[in-house]
Amino acid sequence: MSLDRPALAQAVAAHGAVARIVVVGHAGSTPRETGTAMLVWQDGQDGTIGGGALEYDATAHARGLLSERAPFARSLLTQPLGPALGQCCGGSVTLLIERITETELAAIPDTGAFARPAASGRAEPPLSVTRALRAARGGRPVAPALLDGWFVEPTTDSPVPVWIWGAGHVGRALVATLAGLPVRVTWVDDARARFPATVPDHADMLVAGDLPRAAAHAPADARHYVLTYSHALDLEICHAILSRPFAQLGLIGSATKKARFLNRLRDLGHPPERLARLDCPIGDPALGKQPQAIAVGVVHALLRDLSAGRSGTGTGIDRDKKAKGHSG
Repeated sequence: MSLDRPALAQAVAAHGAVARIVVVGHAGSTPRETGTAMLVWQDGQDGTIGGGALEYDATAHARGLLSERAPFARSLLTQPLGPALGQCCGGSVTLLIERITETELAAIPDTGAFARPAASGRAEPPLSVTRALRAARGGRPVAPALLDGWFVEPTTDSPVPVWIWGAGHVGRALVATLAGLPVRVTWVDDARARFPATVPDHADMLVAGDLPRAAAHAPADARHYVLTYSHALDLEICHAILSRPFAQLGLIGSATKKARFLNRLRDLGHPPERLARLDCPIGDPALGKQPQAIAVGVVHALLRDLSAGRSGTGTGIDRDKKAKGHSG
């Protein structure tokens, strides 16, 4: 999990000061894993660390910390879930609670990793933390960890771009299922009437009269899910996406539809190594064909892919050149 700096900056701008609760360690059976975080302000909160009583108690501590005026106010709280809170989980959770204002926000980098002592006060980072930060600057992944009294976690300045082509039943179910995840959805269709009256906050609506041409505006690391009302339109969109860099291309349909599309796309000049990256059908057939079931299967596969560290960056045309032995 990463520290979502843009979301944190938005919360600070809206509330002036927020308390961030992050799980920095856990042992035994616990509701959530290290790196899970939530935000708290005086009259509200966002996110969850789970556990019911654990979250209630942590939220009370966080609101108490909001009254602090010293910069970089932090506290470390370890809770044995059974003895202290009467929960069924038999483990313990260590929480870092920190007050964040514009002052603290300025110390958080946009990318790489953010390290700070787990209790109030400023100190020089130990060697283990220095090495972790150096690794992050070098582009290597850094997992959230409590190291010699300091907490280190990766930061990100941009969510995973997901482009959903089609605002029908499956498109609506997929957009809804992606809520609360580290993605930014671009939802594309050629008619405003197909979208719901209110588009969710995590999605940007794009009404495009010529859908295939809209693919030129997608970033190279976008993950595409094509599920419009028309097979012919689906084919044109797939052709447009395959003609430029992309991270993933998923197509709704069946094995028969995939075979027909592969033949047509081959005739349009796409080489086998690019056609091999067309995922069809999307979702998990074992879950069923209902829109919600398809959406759950798609999101499960996406989260599994992201958790394995395959963000998609560097795929597409460049990746195909490397596979052929080209240097670029």
